[in-house]
Amino acid sequence: MNKQRLHIIGITAIIVCIICFLLIYIRFSPKPDPNGQKAYTLEVSDGNESIHYSGKTDAEYLSGLMDDLKYTEDFTYESSTSDYGMYISSVNGLKADDTKKTYWAIYVNGEYGQYGADSQPVNDGDEYALKLESYE
Repeated sequence: MNKQRLHIIGITAIIVCIICFLLIYIRFSPKPDPNGQKAYTLEVSDGNESIHYSGKTDAEYLSGLMDDLKYTEDFTYESSTSDYGMYISSVNGLKADDTKKTYWAIYVNGEYGQYGADSQPVNDGDEYALKLESYE
């Protein structure tokens, strides 16, 4: 009976510690800094209309920059993860559609991107574009 009581007290203490650490992490975890060190511009285009965003970020990859924009601008996106990395399925409510053979292409400094959003490095002064394009 005494050992069982010690186990319950031990488990309760561990759970309380986990909850405390979780609350501390949530409270003090880094938040997006709209005054980061790297300047960027991002164009979102569906072929008819374009929206431009610019600012500074400390994001390491384009996906982090996109996450930052969700907190500071009128910008939304949806994505999924596969064996090939992050697949952007929607930007600002505009969805890529396999039946219409469209996808979100990434451009870096005017060139077609060689990496997915989760592996495209963000460098100071880079210009990014997310364009809804079709494939055939």
